[in-house]
Amino acid sequence: MSKRTIVTMPGDGIGKVVLPATLRVLDKVGFEADYVHADIGWEFWCKEGNPLPDRTIDLLAKHKIGLFGAITSKPKAETVKELDPSLLDKGLVYYSPIVAMRQKFNLDICIRPCRSFANNPLNFIRRGPGDTIEEPMVDTVIFRQNTEGLYGGVEWTDPPKNVLDALNSHPKFKNFADTPPAELAVSTRIFTQKACDRIVGGAFEYAKKFGYKSVTICEKPNVIRETSGMMLATGYRIQKDYPGIEVWNTNIDAQMMWLTKNPEDYGVIVAGNMFGDIVSDGFAGLVGGLGFACSANIGEEVAVFEPTHGSAPKYEHLDPSIVNPIAMVLSACMMLDHIGETEKAEKIRTAIAEVVKEGKVRSYDMLKLRGGPDALNQGAVSTDKMADAIIEKL
Repeated sequence: MSKRTIVTMPGDGIGKVVLPATLRVLDKVGFEADYVHADIGWEFWCKEGNPLPDRTIDLLAKHKIGLFGAITSKPKAETVKELDPSLLDKGLVYYSPIVAMRQKFNLDICIRPCRSFANNPLNFIRRGPGDTIEEPMVDTVIFRQNTEGLYGGVEWTDPPKNVLDALNSHPKFKNFADTPPAELAVSTRIFTQKACDRIVGGAFEYAKKFGYKSVTICEKPNVIRETSGMMLATGYRIQKDYPGIEVWNTNIDAQMMWLTKNPEDYGVIVAGNMFGDIVSDGFAGLVGGLGFACSANIGEEVAVFEPTHGSAPKYEHLDPSIVNPIAMVLSACMMLDHIGETEKAEKIRTAIAEVVKEGKVRSYDMLKLRGGPDALNQGAVSTDKMADAIIEKL
């Protein structure tokens, strides 16, 4: 059997640290692959005016599977300041390369598992009856629509006349009729039926495959009636094909309140782009934070796997690095699942669980320390030492 070719995109900041550590884990578990480096991120925006070069798009189109580290995104005003002087006045506009990647390859299904590891000191705890302490084991998987909604990129500052004419055709826009166009900023929230069918259908299939009893549509249909209403109606319709799985309906604001009340009750959750981003980070906070938050971006042909943490550039140059690589390793496990290497993925997850449960090796976030070089002197292990501990269990 020929080796897989995996496109590796370290990206910015700590992506350049956690991805190499993860490749060592994959090598130890016996996953044989050819890794092809691809350029992405802030460096290429600054010197080329494109954070997602065409050569990287070509590699993903050819090889179909990518492992991605992290990205740095900055506010609009700062993006122009850091461009190479030769690129100024060319009308270049920075656009998040991970969002662009999702839209280029229609990576419309984002899966974010949020599962507790026993004895993780970062797990959520609450008070129970009689002032007891409870530590619910969370096992929730968020399906986030990845290409539409508020992240679709259809927006304007000082909208042109044709856009204003369209907006003025809606009776609710009369509340903004006296606002000068130059003082207007408009972002759209677009849902399509095809995308709703894909994300909700994928969620129910996942729930069926892995034995979850419910799929929750987490939106806001009582206020955002058209888009959230479409997602909810899709949930009720598709549920008819899955009689053993209940469909639940929660509003995003109430869901965040209930997050610390009964998180163990939720199985698979479906949401649009923005609400999915919010609720997945919320659940990630219950199971260890961003150091444990993995994700998959899956399209019909291409799939990219990434931790959900940011680039944290202030930690990039610490030597040795102190960042927790587990989120990146778990993202690689999702990649293994996707390509049919489930046994290897389970071996790695079991090794991580053993390291966490044993408690002898903990990163600075697990020890609840402030980041910085002093963390190692206070008992935290380096990025490579955490990877070594996982490898030893393998």
